[in-house]
Amino acid sequence: MYIGYDVKGGIRYAKLCVSERVGGKVRTTQKSLGRVLDEKRHIYQSRERGVFTYDLATGEYGKPDPSDIPSVRRWNHRESLILDFGDAYLIDKVIDGFGLYKATDAMDYGNNDSVRAMLMFYILSQSANCYAQDWYEGSYARILFPKANLESQRISDILSAIGDEWSYREFFKEYLPLVVNAGKDGEDVLIDSTGLPNSIHFPLTAVSNHNGEISNEVRLIYVVQKKTNLPLFFRYVPGNVVDVSTLTKTIRELKSYNIDTKFATLDAGYLTDANMRELYDGKVSFVSRLKENRKIYKTVAECESHDLEEKGNLVEYNSRYVYVKRVKVEVLNPNAEDRILGPDERPSEDAHAAYVYLCRDMLMKSLESGKLFASAKSRKLSPEDVHDSMESQGIFMLISSRPIRKEDILSIYYMRQQIEQVFDLCKNNTKMLPLRVQSEETFRGHLLLSFAASVIVKHIQEKVRKTAMTPQGILIALRNQKCKVFDNNILTMEATRKANEAYKLFNISVPHEIPKKADCK
Repeated sequence: MYIGYDVKGGIRYAKLCVSERVGGKVRTTQKSLGRVLDEKRHIYQSRERGVFTYDLATGEYGKPDPSDIPSVRRWNHRESLILDFGDAYLIDKVIDGFGLYKATDAMDYGNNDSVRAMLMFYILSQSANCYAQDWYEGSYARILFPKANLESQRISDILSAIGDEWSYREFFKEYLPLVVNAGKDGEDVLIDSTGLPNSIHFPLTAVSNHNGEISNEVRLIYVVQKKTNLPLFFRYVPGNVVDVSTLTKTIRELKSYNIDTKFATLDAGYLTDANMRELYDGKVSFVSRLKENRKIYKTVAECESHDLEEKGNLVEYNSRYVYVKRVKVEVLNPNAEDRILGPDERPSEDAHAAYVYLCRDMLMKSLESGKLFASAKSRKLSPEDVHDSMESQGIFMLISSRPIRKEDILSIYYMRQQIEQVFDLCKNNTKMLPLRVQSEETFRGHLLLSFAASVIVKHIQEKVRKTAMTPQGILIALRNQKCKVFDNNILTMEATRKANEAYKLFNISVPHEIPKKADCK
């Protein structure tokens, strides 16, 4: 038995040959192994098996090390001599300066160049993963990561490999210390969830009824650090899992990574008695919007709104004026309903003190009043009916486990908008949607790469916040800066004014000439 070779269309193919003597004649049977990728390492590729190894001595098929799998070039492929330069160069410097390469390398895929190149592709391109190799061949990423293999089959292998639990844990062990400094407000977080609509047939896809919207989806929970606005952690659950059940598990999982949450700003959907009790017991302070269906909401509205619109209660937030009144209340008493407490009154032994902020947004009141007045006649409302309807206009309530100055409560709560911006960023800028994966393993790897990409894009967004630049505008301007590839070096072309402004903002200098690595393609 031996391995024979044929060359067809300039491509080398291997075949397994077995010779045996039958009736005095030697008969040879052949079985195709597929395309030869690496003859010395016995690596082959076929439609049936994908990329594999074959041991002639044992007759066993195996899986090659990712770093040993070479890229397969098309027979008519021509090497690009001019590459997109600036965007990949800046992103590489930002990722390296942030320290994120250390976290992605910790996943130990076996070919760090491939994972690094995929992370950059998630940041710089909105194209489907099947186009990653084409992007790579025309980008300076090809010089940065010369061993990367971004063929479609290899991408599935990458996502599947980094999507296992071990890789997740190793990534977050390295990532979390980059953004969390214990005792320095690093453990104040925002927590919310979003749906990822999909029709993929695996256990995570389920029918969800979220805020009245029915869809097939996976539910994604993100934790964002308040101090930096950076994504801190994520989890996912089947789409039919109720939001309220995920909060305490998310906080407990963070604690397993030595992140002891101190203060959480929550979506109103998480505010249940069970979750509040867990937060109090875990000494996690919280702020959330108070839903109208809670008894204490109605009690505070009835008893405390008469003097809400007093001069001392008016506060300004983001060019809006809101009357805010703080009311001390008792919650979670197992033997009685939630109730209002006096300023110096303590809660019952088994209950907890909380603080309800009765608010009236004057802009919203004006808008709602205008709609009411315009429709009052057609609805045949009497002046008394109009007066009663105006009582609740512009009213909303917040609840906190600890006293906060009424001048500060709105800015603290509305930081929740940051997590909505992160969701928007992930879905529109880091390839989270649409989902183009076929298994739970590749789905997990896709989410992890999207998370890592969102960290860098959000980091850039925060950097340019006080300038006229945007992350998208920066990357477009930088992509237009090219470089020329020669045998031993790379020459960078002139950068535009916008590109130079971006380099200056990130304190990055661009050399005129870059030595070419020996193994660059």
